[in-house]
Amino acid sequence: MAYDKFNILKSTAVPLPIENVDTDQIIPARFLKATERKGFGDNLFRDWRYHPDNTPKEQFVLNNPIYSGKILVGGKNFGSGSSREHAAWAIYDYGFRCVVSSFFADIFRNNCLNIGVLPVQVSPEFLDKIFKAIESNPKTELEVSLPEQTITILETGESQSFGINDYKKQNMLNGFDDIDYLLNIKKDIEKFAEDTPL
Repeated sequence: MAYDKFNILKSTAVPLPIENVDTDQIIPARFLKATERKGFGDNLFRDWRYHPDNTPKEQFVLNNPIYSGKILVGGKNFGSGSSREHAAWAIYDYGFRCVVSSFFADIFRNNCLNIGVLPVQVSPEFLDKIFKAIESNPKTELEVSLPEQTITILETGESQSFGINDYKKQNMLNGFDDIDYLLNIKKDIEKFAEDTPL
């Protein structure tokens, strides 16, 4: 399933300065029955966002109107716990295209990259600078450049580079998942098969 191409993202950010956010908190297990990616955003952080009677918890950041944007900034060890890919689906479906943290669980990182959410891992010091900038001014914008592999706090100009697997980088730049990539090189595969004797 293709997704929107990712090149340069300039956006305000939503701060979630909580460490060890696991996938069950991101999307509770009772919402995992669906097999399509749509609709999961409604239940992103469901138990943190809503009371049992479905009324919003005003103190939770996603219910605070001063914070918005396509970038979610989380604490250390974001996406830990079970390997459910639905967690990445929920983040994408809610409208986030990038998650920033000082450490990601490997499976969660890969699930994000497979569906068009860019996980940007920065140093603990730079993460702290981002949190402080947003706390000081919720309208603070971050610029994430996938081609340059940099994230910048536009208000201060402070920037840091981040790593990404080159194959995943090219897929995100083109809006490809793994199947789209194979379909894109189908003719090359067919030609190789024709030219290669059994």
